[in-house]
Amino acid sequence: MKKSVLLAAAFVALIATSCRKIEMDGGGSTVVAPPTTPGVQTIVLKGRIDKDTVLREGNNYILSGLVYIVNNATITVQPGVTVKGDYTGASVATLVITRGAKIIADGTQEKPIVFTSNSPVPRSGDWGGIVICGKAPVNTAFTGTGGGAGILEVEGGINNSFGDGLAGGGATPNNADNSGILRYVRIEYAGYAYQPDKEINSLTMAAVGSGTIIDFVQVTYAKDDAFEWFGGTVNCKHLIAYKTQDDDFDSDNGFSGKIQFGIVLRDSTIADISRSEAFESDNDASGSINSPQTKAVFSNLTLIGPRATLSNNGNSLFLAAAHVRRNTGISIYNSVILGWPAGILIDARNGRAVENNILDSTIRFKNNTIAGCGPAVAGGTDASYSFIASSANASLWNADSVKARFSNTTFSNTLLANVADAKLIAPFSYSAPDFLPFGGSNGYQPILTGASFTDPNLTSGFNVVKFRGACDAAGVDAFWWKGWTRFVNN
Repeated sequence: MKKSVLLAAAFVALIATSCRKIEMDGGGSTVVAPPTTPGVQTIVLKGRIDKDTVLREGNNYILSGLVYIVNNATITVQPGVTVKGDYTGASVATLVITRGAKIIADGTQEKPIVFTSNSPVPRSGDWGGIVICGKAPVNTAFTGTGGGAGILEVEGGINNSFGDGLAGGGATPNNADNSGILRYVRIEYAGYAYQPDKEINSLTMAAVGSGTIIDFVQVTYAKDDAFEWFGGTVNCKHLIAYKTQDDDFDSDNGFSGKIQFGIVLRDSTIADISRSEAFESDNDASGSINSPQTKAVFSNLTLIGPRATLSNNGNSLFLAAAHVRRNTGISIYNSVILGWPAGILIDARNGRAVENNILDSTIRFKNNTIAGCGPAVAGGTDASYSFIASSANASLWNADSVKARFSNTTFSNTLLANVADAKLIAPFSYSAPDFLPFGGSNGYQPILTGASFTDPNLTSGFNVVKFRGACDAAGVDAFWWKGWTRFVNN
């Protein structure tokens, strides 16, 4: 009898300490591993998850392969949770929020939510990242299954037979579409080069609508782009890109959102073979006139490039702080650009579209400070503004006064010879950066004032502040990037 009781007890203990696999409809599952700490579970998320799911503080969560939230389900990530992306050979871990589904990752300054690598020695590109697919407008058409006008297939091998990698509202797009919340979130070591020019970015926003909240998000060591918008109308605030390999802010396919308060800090040794910039902006890959046109509006950014001094050029693959091309209508205001090979690069190799967008004020560059930047090597150049021309329009930079739209004092842009002239505290420190400008007691402060919000693009959706760049010297707009971020020098 005693022996039977002991065997039964051992059997119960075996069940309690074994992994549990919970099947989800549609082929998805979560795998619960035996706890190594009492009360703490390790839960592996896999496949297509079609029911509301909560990731709770105190447990360990691992993404395995492509994980899709489908069927209008919501995945809620509690403050303080860390989710780790695994890499298992041919299938790189990526979290995909499909059309109609939501992610609610609403952290706090004290308890940020972290999406990071599952490797004990994390490196850039260890896992894919987060892809959010919405129903807002895009200016492209996908010709495959489930496609049509106003539908985009997300790049990077995300799509499948269910159409889980499609974005856009088709014939009935919703500008105010809501895909959830990312707030006080860090995304680390993500990005995956599926094919050339078809990568997974750390945070991909495809046709994401303005009902979505993206605020206080840091991307660290992105393998490809840190933030990329494919169409959509989502507005974002307080974005940080640290040591990105390719582009920090990439806008395409009709993105028309508003972004305010952003910080870029590049590593002078890390750049991509496709050429690296803080901004890369196209209407689409061919520079077409498809609508809606890419007309993103950015304000109050601090963009720190590879050149801490004029004699330090960094990796030769760095191009410019902003690469404006392919019929984009992007506008940049009230920002500070430090230490890039060129400040603004106008790329006219697709004909006159970009020049015309400048001349008719679709593209606007106003109230910005460029410090310690030089002209790009290619094409006609002038100070920190550069121009790449085709053979048909080699003289347009001067003849059509395109240059004047940037350098004319009417637009209140300021050129400073050295990065130190912008008077930021420690912008080029990798391990302990400080993006604040020195206070007024230090004498002349070129960026504590000079911002303006009278332009029609800025009259709604932006906080009206006096300073240029991402941070004030004191007060609520000075320290927003502290307390929830992490800067590591791998």
